[in-house]
Amino acid sequence: MPTQTVLYIIIAGIVALVLALFQYKYKVKSMSKLYMLFAFLRFFTIFSVLLLVINPKFEQLQLTLEKPKLLVAVDNSNSVAQLGQHKNAEQTVEAIRSHAALNDKFNIEYYSFGKTLNASDSLTFSEKQTDISSALEALQDIYKDDVAPTILITDGNQTFGNDYEYSTYNQPVYPIILGDTTTYLDLSIRQLNVNKYAYLKNKFPVETIVVFNGKETVTSTFTVTSKNQTVYSKNITFTANHTSEVLQFTLPANQVGLSAYKAQIQPLDSEKNKVNNAKNFAVEVIDEKMNIAIVSSFFHPDLGTLKKSIESNEQRAVTILKPNEIQSKLNDFNLVILYQPDNQFKFIFDDIKAENKNTFIISGTQTDWFFLNDQSDIYEHDITSQTEMYQGVFNTNYSTFIVDDLDFESFPPLQSAFGELTFFSAYETLLYKKYGNITTNQPLLATFETKGRREAILLGENIWQWRAQSFLNTKSFNTFDNFIGKLVQYLSTTKRKTRLVVDFESFYEGVNNVIIKAQFFNKNYEFDNRETLQIALKNKESGDVFNLPFVIKSNNYQVDLSHLSAGEYEFTVSAASEQISSSGSFTILEYNVEQQFLNADVSKLNQLASKTAGTSYFIANYDNMFNDLIANKKYVTIQKSTKTTQGLIDWKYVLGIIVFCLSLEWFLRKYNGLT
Repeated sequence: MPTQTVLYIIIAGIVALVLALFQYKYKVKSMSKLYMLFAFLRFFTIFSVLLLVINPKFEQLQLTLEKPKLLVAVDNSNSVAQLGQHKNAEQTVEAIRSHAALNDKFNIEYYSFGKTLNASDSLTFSEKQTDISSALEALQDIYKDDVAPTILITDGNQTFGNDYEYSTYNQPVYPIILGDTTTYLDLSIRQLNVNKYAYLKNKFPVETIVVFNGKETVTSTFTVTSKNQTVYSKNITFTANHTSEVLQFTLPANQVGLSAYKAQIQPLDSEKNKVNNAKNFAVEVIDEKMNIAIVSSFFHPDLGTLKKSIESNEQRAVTILKPNEIQSKLNDFNLVILYQPDNQFKFIFDDIKAENKNTFIISGTQTDWFFLNDQSDIYEHDITSQTEMYQGVFNTNYSTFIVDDLDFESFPPLQSAFGELTFFSAYETLLYKKYGNITTNQPLLATFETKGRREAILLGENIWQWRAQSFLNTKSFNTFDNFIGKLVQYLSTTKRKTRLVVDFESFYEGVNNVIIKAQFFNKNYEFDNRETLQIALKNKESGDVFNLPFVIKSNNYQVDLSHLSAGEYEFTVSAASEQISSSGSFTILEYNVEQQFLNADVSKLNQLASKTAGTSYFIANYDNMFNDLIANKKYVTIQKSTKTTQGLIDWKYVLGIIVFCLSLEWFLRKYNGLT
């Protein structure tokens, strides 16, 4: 406590004593015991009040012992069970839990992982994907400021995400390897490449990589069947020096609709894992292709980005043209994308109006708004010579078609002409403009319909940066390509809007989430989130029937059907309050990537341990790891001191003492007949 505060307390004591004696000693001839008690109570009251005014600070030092953390991350994927290591994993976790010395030295925290990390040691070994890299990244985010060596109980087989061998994890990793290095004789289909779509009466290409693991000479037969009929067959011979074969062939597309196939390499009698000898795939045969034109008077990276995104769906073909190249070809296209139009586009706009073609206009720094305002009677943009950068903010109430938020606010801003866009008829904003930290009600991307023609306008260039940022966010171009695909799909059709719209894929791979989305509109074609939607499903093979409700998520209804087994399903989505329904069918392909492994990936786990200054152990000798961790002097209990400062004014019982002294003094004075 500072000397100055001590001096104030001494002065407060003297002042309190003087005041108390002045009241009960002054003009009193002799001090009785009662008056001495009164003086003491008054002294204590005044002294306590003065102490609260001075408010001295008291420091308290608290010492705590903090043990280092030990993280236990267990692979909960199906490959562990496939290798017959699930019981070993459970026994190892139990051994860690019951090891007294280990628990005495460390605070042990348990996690399981498959595609994502879960704060639990509940193990089912049913996860359909393994992402070790993502699990390590999540642990690093949680324990970035702690000493937390990590026990990784896994077979090392990863099916999803970045390669964990090159992880930047900053904690020592001690892998316990589930499996062994024994080499088994095995034939497998390593990879099968095929387009999702084909065109009627054409042939579609298929590429298959068949791999042999062994040192003998073996011969097997590769076949592709559809509805129990063999559509392709080839004999293959493998040797110790010829361990893989790339097969490239074509299959006919003779019937519109979904066609399912099964590719199989005949297993050897001595094979341990026969699951990886077959792969199912499906192709949707369509009888038309959507043609889209992108018209621009100059080159820009956005043009290539649009072409790649749109053509990621094989049903669509994109042609990039200059304004003078499209005049005689307009009727060949379902949709025309006009990139930063100027007066060179004059005759194109005339033809579009004459043919009532759907359009998608993208403006930017080189757009001639004098010309564009003159061409449109739907909207008008302010004319300025300035440009500005705008970010996009997703409109969760957008209801024209089902679309997801791609975290647009994390995307780089687009460059556009400064000013406001004014509409003279009904439109719907998909993305709002955001300027700095201010979100405006001005559209960045809007859609509208007029005279039976659908149009969209995007006020900004450099969307190639959006596609790149989307890849950084999700490690895939698919989310951005799907967004552009849905916008193009809406603009390419002239079908009248229905009140119940269902969004689904024709087929799903067994490892992916099976999500069906829907939108319900009221009679004014406004999105209605008060309706109750149900889906009735029927497995065409078994006849099993399922009835499930949709749930509201953002601007659409969703139902998760990932629990369904592989097979063909037909469904009907219906609204509870009205006689409106929509039907369709889809196929879930039978494929489990976790069942494709024969061995633990020992080399990658050893590399991970070496890179992070840890050590790897096989499951048979994990006891050695316990002893090494206990003996490791890097992991010690740390003594931490916590210093807290508290003022006297925070002590509530001081106020209680003041009230008590005043009350007792008042009572005794009244009791003894004093005023």
